[in-house]
Amino acid sequence: MDPSHKPRPTATPLTMTAFAVHIFTACGAGCALLALIAAVGGKWPEMFLWLGIAVIIDGIDGTFARRLRVAEVLPRWSGDVLDLVVDILNYVFVPAYALAAGGLLPPFIATPLGILIVVTGSLYFADRWMKTADYYFRGFPAVWNVAAFYIFVLKPPPWLGACVVVALAALTFVPVHFIHPLRIAHLRALTTAALILWAILALVAVAENLDPGFWLATGLSILAIYFVGIGFLRRHHP
Repeated sequence: MDPSHKPRPTATPLTMTAFAVHIFTACGAGCALLALIAAVGGKWPEMFLWLGIAVIIDGIDGTFARRLRVAEVLPRWSGDVLDLVVDILNYVFVPAYALAAGGLLPPFIATPLGILIVVTGSLYFADRWMKTADYYFRGFPAVWNVAAFYIFVLKPPPWLGACVVVALAALTFVPVHFIHPLRIAHLRALTTAALILWAILALVAVAENLDPGFWLATGLSILAIYFVGIGFLRRHHP
């Protein structure tokens, strides 16, 4: 018997449950495909709905993985790598396509801006220092799904939308801090309430075909200012 050949681990209820967590995470890739299919068909609200479901999966799969000690039970599969693969599809690739093909950016630079998004987003997800020790993001955290959502909802002039894309791509490499809304202890109750309110307003905006009206758009904008501004209230600077 080749000593380099290691026997496969025996399937047990524990390993099967742990692998189910990986399958749950990988379902986010399925959401990305469904979002892309909707985007190709110009069904933008449906696209954002699938991207939103992917965000929910991404927000809770880590809790399952930690409680079930998935990394210890199944060391063969890297949950971190799987998470990054799924995230770059939902947070970067599909939104980049939407912005390049959605008609909200100047036509002559829409595709180059889409390429800028996927290149800078890929570099960001490869950065081992993307998070601080207290779970803040360093630089714009490549949440292009959120950026695209605001551009589709607010519908700024194309030149302004292009400026926003360039600015956010540049901020990817600037050492400013952005909050992780689920893992930061500072003002957690307020941030959680703001996140729930944001999710409700975003869902209404999707239901209204991304044309939510003045007050709803204003509410979403105020919440965006909060989530960006709270990063400047960070207490620790490791």
